[in-house]
Amino acid sequence: MSKCVVVDVQRLDPELPLPRTAHSGDAGVDLHAREAALLKANGGRALIPTGIAIAIPVGYMGIVVPRSGLALKHGISLVNTPGIIDSGYRGELKVVVINTDPTEDYKVQRGDRIAQLVIQEISAVTWREVDALSGEDRGRSEEHTSEL
Repeated sequence: MSKCVVVDVQRLDPELPLPRTAHSGDAGVDLHAREAALLKANGGRALIPTGIAIAIPVGYMGIVVPRSGLALKHGISLVNTPGIIDSGYRGELKVVVINTDPTEDYKVQRGDRIAQLVIQEISAVTWREVDALSGEDRGRSEEHTSEL
């Protein structure tokens, strides 16, 4: 059985639905466009507000990801995917949407489902500096110490 976490949500636009899963057991909830936007072909993008603000509990984060149907059918994705929402953020959620279709513009209508939000538990990290790392020495050479 999955763990249930309570996330407070403030509706900034009373006409838009609150986040919810489409089906029982879904990982993500749909985020809706508060405003219309025209995404020009071949890289047009817009910052689209969602009409909600949330309070993610400490120990969790929000992950904003594209909707696969929009990506497949229209080439619509997110510029900074996955987008991370820290537990301390309280502003309106806004999504940077991009049109990757080479020829067709795409019109986002008010109320359209534009992205998905997943709430994920995170682990606290304590960094410990060491002189050498344990384990197999994979991906490390004299020429390439880090390629991110």
